[in-house]
Amino acid sequence: MGVDSNSISVSLEQLERFIAAALRRAGLPEGDAATVAGLMAQADLQGSDGHGVIRLPQYVRRIRSGGINVRPDIRVVADMPGMAVVDGDNGMGHLVVSRATAIAIDKARTQGAAWVGTRRSNHAGPASLYSAMPLRHDMVGIYFAVGNANHLPPWGGTDMLLSTNPISVGVPAGDEPPVVLDMATTVAAYGKVKAKAKRGEMMPEGWMIDREGRPLLDPTRSDEGFLMPIGGHKGYGLALMVGLLAGTLNGAAMGRDVVDFNKDHVTPTNTGQAMLVLNLAAFGPVQGFKEAVDRLVGDLRGSARMPGTERIWMPGEQSHVRRRHYRETGIPVSRGVAAELDQLARELEIPLLAS
Repeated sequence: MGVDSNSISVSLEQLERFIAAALRRAGLPEGDAATVAGLMAQADLQGSDGHGVIRLPQYVRRIRSGGINVRPDIRVVADMPGMAVVDGDNGMGHLVVSRATAIAIDKARTQGAAWVGTRRSNHAGPASLYSAMPLRHDMVGIYFAVGNANHLPPWGGTDMLLSTNPISVGVPAGDEPPVVLDMATTVAAYGKVKAKAKRGEMMPEGWMIDREGRPLLDPTRSDEGFLMPIGGHKGYGLALMVGLLAGTLNGAAMGRDVVDFNKDHVTPTNTGQAMLVLNLAAFGPVQGFKEAVDRLVGDLRGSARMPGTERIWMPGEQSHVRRRHYRETGIPVSRGVAAELDQLARELEIPLLAS
């Protein structure tokens, strides 16, 4: 964990400032650019480097090509006490999902639970950014999304009809860090493949196979194969169900309708996401729940370990440790990504990231 010879180190403030400047220059209003920059920098701070500043050149290309609406009318198009659907008007996904999450939190205060879906959204970064938002309100956050490119065939097939379709669940705790699961329905999210390619690293066996079923280890050849689902056919089934709930249910893209935003910078993606928020107070005493979570975490962490295992980690705990560490030491950015960001800065005529 930290900076090596293949990385540079930047502060959270440097990263936010650079991203916001780039997005403003690309056309986003100042407030929206600051919101998106804050969320993108938080992705890198927690170690989700496949969804942070690495995505900035791609976002700028889409914005400048007209593929993203820089002044969207993000609005509620279906509304009941315990649910809503938000139309993102092809705005930045970070803005759309933040709005949807805020609506779900507000509804859950009075209804106990709320489900809010999105349509006409865009890529919004790591799922845990949003499942964690309800935590500060003593609520559970459960997030689903359709990925922005298909890299997964149906089980036994070769046609790319499904994406990594992530799930994240955030559960509040007391003295312990919150328990936050963030997972793709594939062994590795495609963002991790992109990050490996940027760093010049090979992929572990098991992430991808080619169309003949052979292991694919070179991330620069990812177009020659597809991602592997977690748990075989079970991961395929989970990806399908997440897509139905986050995409089809909301009138968003799913299956053949998913636009590969890695290759197409113009066509609106109509990305779908969904947020389910549960208010702890609706189920019983909040403090009692948090104490029960703490006890369970203690039991799990203190349980017998396999030989060679130094520590049993809770979901999200390593990201929690990274946040504290990177705040003190700086956030590592690979030199390959840094070089691409320097080129972007020159094109946009803004200060370099490490200036």
